[in-house]
Amino acid sequence: MSNTRPLRIAVIGSGPSGFYAAEALLKQEPNVSVDIIDRLVTPYGLVRYGVAPDHQKIKSVTALYQKTMNDPRVRFLGHVEFGRDLRHEDVRRHYDAVVYATGASSDRNLGIPGEQLPGSMSATEFVSWYNGHPDYADREFHLTAQQVAVVGVGNVAVDVTRILTRSVDELRQTDIADHAISALEVSRVTDVYVLGRRGAAQAKFTTKELRELGELEGVDVVVKPEEVELDEASRKSLEGQPALTKNVEILQEFARRPLSGAPRRIHLRFLVSPVEILGETRVEGLRIERNRLVERGGDLAAEGSGEFETLPVGMVLRSVGYKGVALPGVPFDTRRGVIPNDQGRVTQDGQVVPGEYVAGWIKRGPSGVIGTNKACAVDTIKLLLADAPALPRVTDADADPLAVDALLRARGVDYVSFDDWLELDRFETEVGSAQGRPRVKVSRREEMLRTARRNALVQ
Repeated sequence: MSNTRPLRIAVIGSGPSGFYAAEALLKQEPNVSVDIIDRLVTPYGLVRYGVAPDHQKIKSVTALYQKTMNDPRVRFLGHVEFGRDLRHEDVRRHYDAVVYATGASSDRNLGIPGEQLPGSMSATEFVSWYNGHPDYADREFHLTAQQVAVVGVGNVAVDVTRILTRSVDELRQTDIADHAISALEVSRVTDVYVLGRRGAAQAKFTTKELRELGELEGVDVVVKPEEVELDEASRKSLEGQPALTKNVEILQEFARRPLSGAPRRIHLRFLVSPVEILGETRVEGLRIERNRLVERGGDLAAEGSGEFETLPVGMVLRSVGYKGVALPGVPFDTRRGVIPNDQGRVTQDGQVVPGEYVAGWIKRGPSGVIGTNKACAVDTIKLLLADAPALPRVTDADADPLAVDALLRARGVDYVSFDDWLELDRFETEVGSAQGRPRVKVSRREEMLRTARRNALVQ
């Protein structure tokens, strides 16, 4: 092995954490070669497929990620699935170290009767569908129910509520998937119930997103005054919490606001938990239980009161948390939904696995916003580079990027480069510009691949 060849690193996952890990490597180690590998044709992960289409400003962060990709020390290998196209043993053979940055792509269940009925699904599925994720492009969401329940009071719950109630004319100006526009045009949804098991002081949405609900055209926000009045323990918990205090103030203002008779309504409910989804062949209602707050382990927990009511909803979207998915050959903590690690070093049975690292939600669980992943990734890369002098290196021949290319070609893997992605990006933005939109997303894999290589096919 040559002492002068670059340190070869594989980053599995091209969402924010993966890009922040690559950026940290470039800044901290000049002599490095990084391959960012993703099973999807497109980079940017949650920014492309998770951020709401009516929040375009947040997506501008991809300009920074593109700057990272423009560095000649970095490559993008899209449409390459870890564990199938490129296996764990392949990565360990061709790279000196690997960083897993695969996020948290699954979701948590409610664990109540009736959850498997048609019309009951995760908010994750709905978000992926309206954002044009290829795994969900052929899913059908028949928005025939007039009343919908969204279980959870985080930002994802607020996002899906906003998409269900915002005017289609406004959504047509975004990059929402065309198939979602078609479904929303004939949507019969008039009432969305957003359900939080604890009180107003414990809700996790950001103030900006909460306030935005009250500004939607043609929408009334309905809040029960008694559900946003705080007990003494909740008032005390708000001390030194200006953002949560502002949330409560906004919710109490919503409760005082007279209804305008708007055609659509958002009902923000607190201190209620779903206990059963009702229906014979599909969702016909949701039984909820009234809760009270009790102090438990230094925190305020929800406890059922034995008082019930039924919401006549025809669809239930659960938004009660994301969780990671296990990768073939990589240790996994099933209970927490993360890769077990010591501050970013992957561990197995409590012992550090040399040369393997983790960043982002698959490292710490689904917490924080997009920017939170930057510090997380930087911390992991500091550890990797501190370990690097003692890590066993792969051979020069195996470390050659062309060796990975040859392996993928031999397996018939039709991988996508960053230049290919830029061609697809150019096509989407050109079509979008003609329609007065940021982009029109291509949402099916085969069409993505064909569009990404359109110039090569012509030549």
